[in-house]
Amino acid sequence: MKLRDLLHFSLRTITSYPARSFLIMLAMALGVAAVIILTALGDGARQYVVNEFSSIGTNLIIVLPGRAETAGSFPGAVMGQTPRDLTLEDAHWVGRLPQVRRYAPLNVGVAELSATGKLREVTLMGTTAEIFPIRHMKLAQGRFLSHSGENSAQIVLGAKIAQEFFPDGNALGQRVRLGDRRFLVTGIMAVQGESMGFNSDELVIIPIQHAQTLLNTTSLFRLLIETRHHNEIENAKEAIHQALIRRHDGEDDVTVIAHDAVLATFDRILRALTLGVAGIAVISLAVAGILVMNVMLVSVSQRTAEIGLLKAIGTPASAIRHIFLAEAVWLSVTGAFAGFVLGQAGSWLLRLAYPLLPAWPPLWANFAGIAVAVLAGVLAGLLPAIRAAKLDPVMALSKR
Repeated sequence: MKLRDLLHFSLRTITSYPARSFLIMLAMALGVAAVIILTALGDGARQYVVNEFSSIGTNLIIVLPGRAETAGSFPGAVMGQTPRDLTLEDAHWVGRLPQVRRYAPLNVGVAELSATGKLREVTLMGTTAEIFPIRHMKLAQGRFLSHSGENSAQIVLGAKIAQEFFPDGNALGQRVRLGDRRFLVTGIMAVQGESMGFNSDELVIIPIQHAQTLLNTTSLFRLLIETRHHNEIENAKEAIHQALIRRHDGEDDVTVIAHDAVLATFDRILRALTLGVAGIAVISLAVAGILVMNVMLVSVSQRTAEIGLLKAIGTPASAIRHIFLAEAVWLSVTGAFAGFVLGQAGSWLLRLAYPLLPAWPPLWANFAGIAVAVLAGVLAGLLPAIRAAKLDPVMALSKR
């Protein structure tokens, strides 16, 4: 039987049973769509996290008080509290190292902000002027502290805080009360939105010394360090670690983390999760393949007379086998490409609903979803095809 005749015959058979064929193709389509959408979601989440971490800064090293293995959890994880002391003197000591371009000590806490008859709790960050270039933060108006003014009572407001307290846009030069202290507004941050669960628009920044007084602590929450060159990160990390050990009388009581190492760890974890989710989705394709096999076996039992007639007029067993395999291929290929379209549409809807999530399905997921669906359909069609080819024509015709 010629290929064109084979495809035409199998297609006519499929259209003779529209409901059954539609359900098989739907099962295949949903399986492929699940693979594409879930991998798009997983890979989009990975890229989102990587981009967010990358936006924090470059050539970045983070020093945390306490050792990760001895703190019982992520060191310094509780806002405003530290398991071991990391002081401003430590930060100044580290800042003298030749590998360090700039550094920014951090204290973070919560305090009441009051101005123009309004009162609310805000997140405050105590730091120095170096935080802006390290974290790539920008000012919309005014300025942050000059190095000569870092002991003065000045404050920079987040964009949302400034709009809430000073809707007329005249925040610069105004006096506000933070906790029990008064500050002069010297700058307004540009709108930046939320990053890694932290909304910079609802943040206020004050000098580190004033933050430590408000929070009643001499310990730092974090120390951010920018190295001079990217290829010096590992050397700088080791130099910083050893310098702090020497300063703390030989006690290893800090954790030094390279930003790139954190980024690479998250990237590996989220890649593995994406592959795991894709593997779960592939199971649905296996289930669809089983459905194809079951339906094709039922089809063989329903079409025994037709098979017997074909054999009686001299149709070879190989041709009958090819007819049933062609039907399985038609169903699986059509379902796979329908699933591809559904998957792309679902990914587009994800991007529409969550603009910040780059939910683009990876190229390998598109090909893998279609290939696995076609392979599952062909393998599932083998057993029914072989069974049909082995039917005895006399016995088959006797069941007419």
